[in-house]
This record gives sequence, C-alpha cells and structure tokens, in this order.
Amino acid sequence: MADCCSHSHDHETLHGHDHADHSHDDHDPGHGHDPANGPCCVSAPIALAGLAAPEAVADGIRTSIRIMQMDCPTEEALLRKKLGGIPSVRNMEFNLMQRVLTVVHEADAIETILRAVRSLGFHPELPGTSVRLAAVEERKKPWWPLALAGVAAAASEAVSWLGGSVWLAAALGILAIAACGGTTYQKGWVALRNGNLNINALMNIAVTGAMALGQWPEAAMVMVLFTVAELIEAKSLDRARNAIRGLMQLAPERATVQQADGSWRAMEAKSVAVGSVVRVRPGERIALDGSVALGRSTVNQAPITGESLPVEKAPGDAVFAGTINESGAFDYRVTAAATHTTLARIIHAVEEAQGARAPTQRFVDQFARVYTPMVFALALAVAVVPPLLMEASWHDWVYKALVLLVIGCPCALVISTPVTIVSGLAAAARHGILVKGGVYLEEGRKLAWLALDKTGTVTHGKPAQTEFELRAGVDAGRCRLLAASLAARSDHPVSQAVAKAAEAEGIVRANVEMFEALPGRGVRGLIEGQAHALGNHRLMHELNLCSPDLETRLDALERQGKTVVMLSDDRQVLALFAVADTVKDSSRAAIADLHRLGVKTLMLTGDNPHTAEAIAGQVGIDQARGNLLPEDKLKAVAALEAEGTVGMVGDGINDAPALARAHIGFAMGAMGTDTAIETADVALMDDDLRKIPTFIRLSQATRSVLVQNIALALGIKAVFLALTLIGVGTMWMAVFADVGASLLVVGNGLRLLRN
Repeated sequence: MADCCSHSHDHETLHGHDHADHSHDDHDPGHGHDPANGPCCVSAPIALAGLAAPEAVADGIRTSIRIMQMDCPTEEALLRKKLGGIPSVRNMEFNLMQRVLTVVHEADAIETILRAVRSLGFHPELPGTSVRLAAVEERKKPWWPLALAGVAAAASEAVSWLGGSVWLAAALGILAIAACGGTTYQKGWVALRNGNLNINALMNIAVTGAMALGQWPEAAMVMVLFTVAELIEAKSLDRARNAIRGLMQLAPERATVQQADGSWRAMEAKSVAVGSVVRVRPGERIALDGSVALGRSTVNQAPITGESLPVEKAPGDAVFAGTINESGAFDYRVTAAATHTTLARIIHAVEEAQGARAPTQRFVDQFARVYTPMVFALALAVAVVPPLLMEASWHDWVYKALVLLVIGCPCALVISTPVTIVSGLAAAARHGILVKGGVYLEEGRKLAWLALDKTGTVTHGKPAQTEFELRAGVDAGRCRLLAASLAARSDHPVSQAVAKAAEAEGIVRANVEMFEALPGRGVRGLIEGQAHALGNHRLMHELNLCSPDLETRLDALERQGKTVVMLSDDRQVLALFAVADTVKDSSRAAIADLHRLGVKTLMLTGDNPHTAEAIAGQVGIDQARGNLLPEDKLKAVAALEAEGTVGMVGDGINDAPALARAHIGFAMGAMGTDTAIETADVALMDDDLRKIPTFIRLSQATRSVLVQNIALALGIKAVFLALTLIGVGTMWMAVFADVGASLLVVGNGLRLLRN
C-alpha cells in the first residue's frame, strides 16, 4: 500500500548542494502537512545510497530519480499514469523499496518529467555530484494532532452512544477528521484529480459519504484508525528497507592512510586512491578492499561472507571493506576504490535485485489491475441497483457501497510480494549469499540438477606441484624456466602451482612473446623465438605429441587424482608436471545436503576424466565429466534442462558460458573471477558450497510466505466483502480489512529476516 507507507515522511537531503526540486520545500516542522507526507509521525534518520548518474541508452537518456514519498503501488500507479502521458517518456522502472524511479526519456525532457512528478505532491531528487551515501533526515511531526483526533473521535462516539446532542457529536467528529485527516484528503484529491482510485481517494469518498449520511462518530473513528494503522505499517516497511540499508553503514567513512613522506593521516575513505597503504588497529572496521601488506591478524568477515569464525590474515591475503579486525594491527594495500568494494557491489546488486519483478510479483500486479476496477464496479452496483430495482433504502445500500470501496483496495495484496522478496534478499545477504533478483530467489526451490566446476569450487583451488618428470636428454633447469615463464602468465590454479614451485626454487622467468591462452587446454607463446606450450592432455593430443609411454604415465598419475600439465616445443613433450588439489570438507557436507533436498549433482571440468571421477567419488557427486572445454560445459548444462531447473557453480572465465546458460548461475565470490561473478545470478561470498542448500531452503521459505500472504490478503478481503453484502459489515471493519491485512502480510514477510 503506497500511501500507507511513506505518508509520514518529509525529507530533506544533505547532498552538499540543493536540487531545484527542493526549492519549494519550505514547510515548517510542526506546521501543516505536505500532500505527500503523512500525519503526525516521528521517524528515525535513515541513510540512502547514491543514485546512478544519467546515462545514454538506445532509446534516449536513462535517469534515476529518488522520490522519498514513493513507497508502494499507490504512488506507482499515480506516476505511471501521469508520466505515461508524456510523449518523450520511453520507459519507466519502479523500485518501491528503494523509492527510486528510473525513466528512459528524450534528452530535453527531464524538466517536464520533474514538473509532472511535483504536480502529484512529490519531491523528486536527481543524482548528486557525489557518489557517497547521502544522509537523509526526516523532520519530526508533532504527535498532539493525532492524539487530539483520537480523543475527539472517542468523545463523539460516547456522545452518540449516550444519546447526546447530534450537533455535539458532529462537531467532535469534524474536529477529529480535521486534526488527522488533512493529509489523506490532500493526497486523495490529487489521486482523484488524476483519475486514480487509490486508498486515499477511496477513504475520501467513504469518510465524506459517511458524514453525508450522518454517521459522524464512525467517520471520525475510521479516519483516526486509518491514520494510526498507516503509521504502524510505515514502521513495519522500514524494517525491510533497513535490512539492506544496514549494509551501507558497515564500512567506516574514514581510513588511516600512509602519506608520501611516510606519515599517517586520517582521510575520507571515498578519497583514498587504489594502491594506497591503509593501517587498521585492533577492533576497527576495514574501510576498503585490499591485500595485507604488513602484519598478521584475525578478521571477522561475517558481514560479507557469513562465516561464523574469524579468518587468519597474513601478507598477501585479501581483506574486505566492512569487516572487523579483531586482534593485531596490520597495513594493507587498497585494491578497489570505495565505490567498487565488495561491499559496494553487494549493496548495488541487492538494490538492483529489488527493482526486478519476481514471477509472483508480476502476477499480483497484473491481478490488481483487474481487481480494483471490478471492486469499484461492484460497489457502484451495490449503491444503485437495490434502491432502484427493489425499492431498498438508499441510506443502507450507499453505506454498504462505501464500506466495499474501503475493503476492496488491493494494497495488502500488492505490497505483500515486494516486502517478502526484499526480506528474503536481505536474509540471504546476511548469510553471505548475494542474490541478484527475486526471480532467482523464487526459482531456487525448483533446482533439479546442480552442475559444479572442480578447481576452486569442489576443491580448494590451491593445488601444489607434486611431481616433475623430464624427457631423457632434456635440461631440467631449462624446462623449469620455460614452464614457469608460461605458467606465470596464466591465472589457472594448476599453472599457478607450477609457477609457485619454480619461484620457490629461485628460477628467473623469461620473456614470453605472442602469449595466447587456450581455454580448457593451456597456454602457449614464443620464448627466445621458439614456440612452446604448457597444457593438459587434450592440448598434447591436438598437437599430435602424445605417445604410448606418455599415455601410460599420465593414466597412472591421473588415477591418483592428480592433474598433469606438460611442457612441449613444436616437436615433442619436454616435461610433465603433476599437481594435486585437496577437496574441501564443506564440499562433502554440501553434496550430502543437496541430495537430501532431492538435487542431483554433476561435476564438469577441463581436467582429465580419471581425476574428475576420483574427486567426484571422494565428495559423493553423482556424475563427473572431464576434458571439457567452455563450450562443452555449456552443452552439458543445456542437455540437463529437459530434466528440470538447472544450476551451475563456477569460479573462472571458463565457467562463464555455462553460468549464463543455467537457470541459476552460482559464482564463487571470494576466489571467483569478476567475469564469473558478473555473469552469475547468485554469488557465494565465502566460496562455501554449503551456502547452496541454505539458498534452496530460503527459496522454499520465501515461496511459502508469498503463498501465505496472497491467501491472507485475498481471504480477509473475501470474508469482509461477504459480511458487508449481508449487512453485517461496517466502516470499522473496512479499515481493519484493508490496513489490518496490510499489516499482517508485511509482518509475515518480515519473518524471513529471522531465517
């Protein structure tokens, strides 16, 4: 319910400059009401993320506009109708939980759009020049008008019940309505003027009709109850917003940075450049992403990864903004600016996810567009048909029609889905699971197959070289140098193991020219003018360099679960390097949990089939396939689609095509490449596969709450509609049916935050 959510907010941004939109926002706190603000509310300050800067797109300019008075479908409907009539507006997207409207428009249309938004009583805010978090203070409204309204309404009811003066009851009723109903009347008038029958318009009609029928005490009490219930609902909805907003406050605004002369100075985190060295003391939060340069400590990474235990950090280890340094002091080198930290990316992804309609939400929105006109038509028929055709009392049937109008508002139904989805997204983020859209949160419960990459996903992804064997007559030092030079240019864990082994022996690398990465095979390049390759069994087959003796040796090593890469020139294989990785304990537990949930598992790897089967057997994976190129992984995922919803877990560039093809792509967020994380639909921030069963259970819980909320909203409406038609329903019931149902579904949706 839109106006039931933010009607109490009169906002003042502190962006460092004033937008033109605010030039007329001169209300004195405590005096009067803004049409878009609600009655007599005191709210806590909140923080909001910066808006995206306008950007050119195919259809024009894409601009994000924050509208602090836009919370729910009521305001969305008003804005859609108003802006939909502007020819220069190409498209609109609404993120009600973040109160952001994104418009695609012609280059010179922004002022026209802003004027249209202001005409509805809203205060639009354009992106500021700074990307920092904007502090938004809500002005406090006096509580006494609502208290006065409550006393006056109760007195009017008492006078009427005791058989007192009708004029006194009427005067007290009018006083109550005037004290707390001004905002509702103003917003209702704006809605009616724009041809929109939202809850404020319906309340205007109902309360005015009740007064016209002489129902003064009831009209007054309905307005007071409606106002109180809206304030309670606004507070409830803020809990869902705060679940995400709390992430924004994790990273400190200042950091202690080393200066050029070696001194240390506290600086704004947003102004710290990549490459700077930052010092963190025990107990402090880390301000920026980085890599430990000096010192050791343990860091509580729960805010980012959901890990329950602190993680040991030594030189070279990554640290994340928003995490807490627990023991020793250390220095780290900044690897990402404040706007591109892991925390910033989480916040951005979750905000984007909130704006995307989940399947249930799309269904509810479409249903509401049909439901509201039907209810209004029914109310009109109830008011007119019985008196005209059956000579029934106009007073009684008009009253029933007014009650139907209030009961019939679809706000509870429409608000139930976004609150539930946002609560689910927030609960996932608290567990270190970054879900990029409500659609994936809903679809997770349907997973039938989960395909998994091996290295870095099932295994630790930090293999070590275990064997080094030479071809007869080949110089060992020369081979190590060639292999290390090629391996150092690759980011694959197996190549990195070869490079690290050579580095530990002090081998100096040679320059590599015309370097080329061969996805799923290896690498090659020119060293001192001669072509060399470092790759797997598949690559050697393609180069026609395999021999029976080599095949026998490879088979023996691969059956031990080891991965073998070979160094070759253009004539022969010069040496082989065996590398072994270890399976994560968490992988065994995760696979067992997935099987309990009815999910089948398949491992897809570029490694040899023997190693793939050995690792799969250790973990309990149902099937394993080896020697796969990226396109082979893509085909394997596509083939599973006939058996149901398919998920894919990976951490490398090789996995990106399969991640994109799967119904739900899971990326390893800590070790994964940026390509994998950007392509995936869900990121596991601590590379723990046990997060996937947690995600599935959260998806099941989200779906259950969505169904409950739809049943609650429609069931309550149906009961009170029936009571009204048989003559039992009253306006009091109407308010409880509308706002009470909204409170129930919001409260039910918020239960996911405790998941």
